Amino acid sequence: MSRLQDSVLRLVKPFAHRDYALLASALIISTFAAGMWAVAMVYQVRRLGGGPLELSMVATASSVGLLALVLLGGILADRYSCRKIVILVELLSVLIMSTTAVLALTGVIELWHLIITGFLAGAGSAFFYPAYSALLPRMLPAEDLLAANGLEGTIRPVVHTAIGPMIAGFLVAAISPAHAIAGIAICHLIAILVLRTIDHRKEYDAPGEADSQGSAPSVLRQLREGVGYTMRTSWLRWTLIFSVISVFTFIGPFEVLLPFIVSDNLGGDAKLFGYTLAFFGAGSAIGSLLVASSKFPRRYLSVMTACWCLGTVPLALVGYVDVAWMLFAILLLFGITDAAGMVIWGTLLQRRVPKHLLGRISSLDFFVSLALMPLSMAVAGPLSQVLSLQTIFIIAGVTSPLFGLLAWWAGKFARDELEHPLDSAPVPVPKS
Repeated sequence: MSRLQDSVLRLVKPFAHRDYALLASALIISTFAAGMWAVAMVYQVRRLGGGPLELSMVATASSVGLLALVLLGGILADRYSCRKIVILVELLSVLIMSTTAVLALTGVIELWHLIITGFLAGAGSAFFYPAYSALLPRMLPAEDLLAANGLEGTIRPVVHTAIGPMIAGFLVAAISPAHAIAGIAICHLIAILVLRTIDHRKEYDAPGEADSQGSAPSVLRQLREGVGYTMRTSWLRWTLIFSVISVFTFIGPFEVLLPFIVSDNLGGDAKLFGYTLAFFGAGSAIGSLLVASSKFPRRYLSVMTACWCLGTVPLALVGYVDVAWMLFAILLLFGITDAAGMVIWGTLLQRRVPKHLLGRISSLDFFVSLALMPLSMAVAGPLSQVLSLQTIFIIAGVTSPLFGLLAWWAGKFARDELEHPLDSAPVPVPKS
């Protein structure tokens, strides 16, 4: 019982810090809205008569918005107030979703409106998440970061891929996608009100280091510094190489083609699609909780890589499911392994990357890991006209294990994780 109590206390300890509790609450509300958008967007496209190709266009626009601005978002997070950045992003989200909801409710919305909304939503994420990642270790002591990442990893999937999609599915089925989009706008408004109550402390601003003349370094110089650190740090470089290949092979099928597995193979509607995402979210919550409530693995790089490699294997069976419970089981397992790896990864960045580089490295993580995401979403729809869904999901399932093993070997993960235990001080910037 004492071990259970210790685990629970370790998980909730970050909430003793008022500002973190407010930040985490706003993140949960915003993530809930993003989960609603995942379903509302799909069925708004379908209400306009769109299919896989049109859905690919909207999903791709969101990815392009993220990738086009995420490097700038990381640089700004290292130069300006992260608190102000996340508030401005939420304000932008309110304006975007309110406008889209009005267009949908009045019946004048068109596909290009949704494409623009998707792009701007992705652009908002490009600024929000680097600022959040840089703000977190400024609010919490180092010993609380694992618990914060684990608890966030537990709660976020529940609201993003479980509760949010489920609520949106009910709204879509009972009323319309437009009403679900209006609900998204309200969520972002509430998030703004929560964020504005966070104290305005100097350490949250964390402007970039001044150069020898006392002025802020140029954007190009800061970008070059972040890229240089990434290229010189083997575990970081090879993890990102593995991620970009893995994401390219599974994100398109998962985001674009999964709704058609639900409708064509299972004969399901928006409710069943929402339940499907809910199981993925439940798995993500379980995986995060398991890692956060346990001792951090000594072989953290190996465990992280194994989770991401083995977790995609069940996706190879998605095209063959003919009953809902099989799809639920596959996505539950996928969610557990994906989230377990992500909690380890997030803590690695916050503990081993120097704080003055964290915003840029977080944005580079987004950029490099998702560099081929727009292409993956763009080709998923047209590819389904050439290959069967079974073949596409087999490719998605078996590619990650192959490249994961290559990254583990080439990056010398086994040696690095022993030379740099997690409880050591952040490693210095490698010399060129």
